[in-house]
Amino acid sequence: MPEFKYVARDEKGQKVYGTITADTLGDAKVELRRKNLVILSLEEKTAKAKKGVVGRKPRVRLRDLALFTRQLSTMISAGIPILESVEVLVEQVEDPGFKEVLRDIADAVRAGTDLSEAMSQHPEVFKDLYINMVRAGEASGQLDEILNRLAEYLEETDALRREIKSAMTYPAVSLTMIVGIVIVLLVFVIPRFEKIFVAIKRQAKSFELPLPTQILFKTSHFVRENTAIWVPALVGLVVVIVLATRGGRGSYLKDYILLKLPVMGPLIHKVALSRFARTFATLLQSGVPILATLDIVATTTGNKVLEKAIVEASQSIQEGEPLAVPLAKSGVFPTMVTRMVLIGERSGALETLLSKISDFYDTEVKATVKQLTSLIEPIMILLMGVVVGGVVMAVFLPIFKMAGAIGRH
Repeated sequence: MPEFKYVARDEKGQKVYGTITADTLGDAKVELRRKNLVILSLEEKTAKAKKGVVGRKPRVRLRDLALFTRQLSTMISAGIPILESVEVLVEQVEDPGFKEVLRDIADAVRAGTDLSEAMSQHPEVFKDLYINMVRAGEASGQLDEILNRLAEYLEETDALRREIKSAMTYPAVSLTMIVGIVIVLLVFVIPRFEKIFVAIKRQAKSFELPLPTQILFKTSHFVRENTAIWVPALVGLVVVIVLATRGGRGSYLKDYILLKLPVMGPLIHKVALSRFARTFATLLQSGVPILATLDIVATTTGNKVLEKAIVEASQSIQEGEPLAVPLAKSGVFPTMVTRMVLIGERSGALETLLSKISDFYDTEVKATVKQLTSLIEPIMILLMGVVVGGVVMAVFLPIFKMAGAIGRH
């Protein structure tokens, strides 16, 4: 029978730790609640891969989190108590994983736990940025305003992410179609033409296939006879591209190379700068201390190169240096950014200028994405025409050659 370890609160509000044996995770939860314990975390001891209170790591969409935050802000602003607000939202959320997380947060709040502490038990859903802003809102008594600001941040982040994803979908689909068409032609169509031309050559031994046709037939042979080579290579290439372009944190070298790419590099850099400025401004406006803000901002840029520069800047600030100086020394932040940060520090309006930087780079990203989209579409059409047209030309060249020979006779 599986053994589960748990962290819970008893009727006195004290944290208790322990293990419980049950057939399933659900049975373990029922048994703990029967003992009047409020579950903070529960996981199977033998399953290291399982995370959180539901035995798995919930994947909550950013737009769902933004909607929850917006609704929670509205309800608290209307004077509805936090516990009642969360309980109402539990019933409205459709995602099962998110619903279970919110249910456990409601249990924790009911037991007297602060909202920020209850949310911190679910780091897979509520990141450091979220927790620190909620904590700042609780301390200042402006939780509704902080949540409203946080909702705006999440909505803007989600909108930018969806815009970039939408722009990249067309070239990805087009490229997949081109590769698929080429493979189908080489594996199924070209061999039939090859048989016809081989039969003709047997009857007319003086007939020679044009060079493009010979290359095409040899390529077809390679593709058909070396499936064990090119299929894993193609899959590996796709995996590498996905790992290199996804939003997660990667290695320093990978992120450095991405920033140096001819076309995508500047776009990736602008997206990272936009995240840096928006996150920084949002946290400062919420009253989070600057050192804690920098620690959080470093992990939200999505790029190890910028993360390293921000961490070094945080260390310099602790030594009494202005923020703009280490940012400028890093060589990662443009002059415009470092100068505006310097002006913001001197004038005491750093969060305002950071918001302007964020707005500027958001506009830049949207303009760049629009330009790339308008440029990529004709390139993909041209590429498809060249590939398919090249194959068709290589197939028909022998036919034209035979027709010319017949005409001369």
